[in-house]
Amino acid sequence: MLPSDPACYLDRLNPEQRAAVEQTEGSLLILAGAGTGKTSVLTTRFAHLLLSGKAYPSQILAVTFTNKAAREMRERIGKILDRPVEGLWLGTFHSLCVRMLRQHAPLVGLERDFLILDSDDQIRLIKQLMADLGMNPKVLAPQKALNEIQLWKDKALTYRKLRATDEVKVGEHTLSALYQRYQERLIALNACDFGDLMLHITEIFIKYPDILAEYQKRFRYIMVDEYQDTNAIQYLWLRLLSRRDDKTQPNIACVGDDDQSIYSWRGADVTNILRFQKDFPGANIIRLERNYRSTPTILSAASGLISHNQGRLGKELCSGLPQQEKKDDLIKIISAEDSNQEADLIAEDILKAHRKKTSFREMALLIRASFQARSFEDSFIRQNIPYRIISGQGFYERAEIRDCIAYIRTLVQPADDLAFERIINLPRRGMGNVAVGKLRLEAQEQQISLQNALAAQYQNGLLKGKKGLPLIAFIEMMDEGRNRLENDTHGEVIQWLLEASGYIDYWKTQTTPDVQGRLDNIQELLRAIEEFPSLNDFLEHIALVMDVDALKAEDEYVSIMTIHAAKGLEFDLVFLPGWEEGIFPSQRSLDERGTEALEEERRLAYVALTRARKTAIVTHAARRRVYGTWQDCIPSRFVREIPIDFTTSVTPKENAYGFQSARSQNKSFFFRPASTSTEAQTTFKIGMDVSHRKFGEGVIVEANGNQLTITFDDGQTRCLMADYVTLK
Repeated sequence: MLPSDPACYLDRLNPEQRAAVEQTEGSLLILAGAGTGKTSVLTTRFAHLLLSGKAYPSQILAVTFTNKAAREMRERIGKILDRPVEGLWLGTFHSLCVRMLRQHAPLVGLERDFLILDSDDQIRLIKQLMADLGMNPKVLAPQKALNEIQLWKDKALTYRKLRATDEVKVGEHTLSALYQRYQERLIALNACDFGDLMLHITEIFIKYPDILAEYQKRFRYIMVDEYQDTNAIQYLWLRLLSRRDDKTQPNIACVGDDDQSIYSWRGADVTNILRFQKDFPGANIIRLERNYRSTPTILSAASGLISHNQGRLGKELCSGLPQQEKKDDLIKIISAEDSNQEADLIAEDILKAHRKKTSFREMALLIRASFQARSFEDSFIRQNIPYRIISGQGFYERAEIRDCIAYIRTLVQPADDLAFERIINLPRRGMGNVAVGKLRLEAQEQQISLQNALAAQYQNGLLKGKKGLPLIAFIEMMDEGRNRLENDTHGEVIQWLLEASGYIDYWKTQTTPDVQGRLDNIQELLRAIEEFPSLNDFLEHIALVMDVDALKAEDEYVSIMTIHAAKGLEFDLVFLPGWEEGIFPSQRSLDERGTEALEEERRLAYVALTRARKTAIVTHAARRRVYGTWQDCIPSRFVREIPIDFTTSVTPKENAYGFQSARSQNKSFFFRPASTSTEAQTTFKIGMDVSHRKFGEGVIVEANGNQLTITFDDGQTRCLMADYVTLK
């Protein structure tokens, strides 16, 4: 039912936004530039469908890319309606697919209470299967194998559908054989990984058209956020759900910005949004071009830059800010002599801005690649600037939290072998890799889980003597924990479990400086558990929420992050260092994908500029130290592509900020060659196992004098000097 004043919730919209809300029928692409209020359009459109009586909440499918965006939409819809709304099909691709898959899991060989494995469990499973197949991890890193499998899933390719051109051969085995074994093992574990959530339900839609027809009939309206970031499987899923047998135009509205498509490395395909009108003949395009975030200068500079791209639908951002808020600063282009001076100049500008009452949390340093952060950390520490590097490690990805979650899974899912293996010897219970391997063989012979195999040994009196006591205690502890769940709250039971297992005491005996932080994290986890009706609900939630959703607003620090991580964020003052050829645009990307990569790099630069509300400062260095030697640098082509009318160039003179650059102190400093260690050249070879104090263990995949390229156990490949690693 409409409110007494039907226009009240529409009056806050500009004409283009209102048109996007009121066009409810047919296919619509809302081309929303940065800062143009797309979230307001999506939420108001959803509310409008309800208030105008066109649909019930359960008849609208609304898809987002992050849990944060889904929560924000839900809250805003409730505010417009002045009441909470139940029965919504609103969430991320994965959360919506898991909801569907729970209903139809038996059709793909799963039970409805299937597990969702996190990335840590996936890599452990891949390592086991590679060992079973005799695949050499030094030839193909397990993380790379898993990445390839996930890429196939993102492309909607099951192992049965792989073509010869998709194949990767490792010794006598093909990667498709590993893919097949991986999928078979997942089914045996009653488990899915994230890729399966979409792949399984899409396969069900294709194989069982009657089930697809039920969902097509249910969802009268479909809305999709960030359409430019969709990959092949997401695109296929949406196309299936929006298809109409009577050839009528589906009621689908997709919101996106082709100029902000920057995630091809994880499967996103910008052509999905570019071909929207071809996919949906007769579709309308509404452009949202009024930006409510940035100054006119920043918008004009960003628009001028992105206009050099050929593959785009085209739009021109203009400022929608009130006149009094349009105070403008030209974009400052700073040419530093070297990377050290670049860092010090930015630090000085940060301090100047802070003295003028700009808070640290309203400033950000956006880098193209994480390796750029080090010099800024050094400078910020010297000048007492508080900062935080915003990385991809979320709360639920921390080691201590993963351990606790494994304890919970072992308690509520006795068949979960991966969780059992993670914690059976943490703290130590005399169950090392050899003992677990023997137990695994026994479990496979009896076709039971590892936990049940250990319980069978206990029941048969095979756990004897001093070595058997810790394992007996473990089995009895799990049994008691399950009994406690019948009477105590699940939060109380998990706290008891972590204490009874010795896990809390294990951390208390550690001497590393981060112990208290880890214990605090565990306490936060226990608080979070109490917010869910059951442990299974909690486990499903964390499987879907493995990202950093928000920064703490009360913290006072300068944020350092990659441009990719900054998408969706905004700051008053943004520093953009390292705008040099080879760094930005990335030479590696250009070498791999040519013009296609260049256009994505330019889109990344556009995203970087439009994170700034008031001021953007671009810097580049004449020389930069790379692998121990100073190399001359060329300013990025993106600097030249920003229209000159919106920039001002600065070339600092020696001592302008009270210091001397490395070059003025010692010219030879720039040309000092990297030290070449004879020992390094003769000792380190491809295939050798090495260890690094920070990054852990890895395998050398390339050796060039004192410069080593190493793939570490976390799946990351890093270039390091030989002086910083040791042979295992």
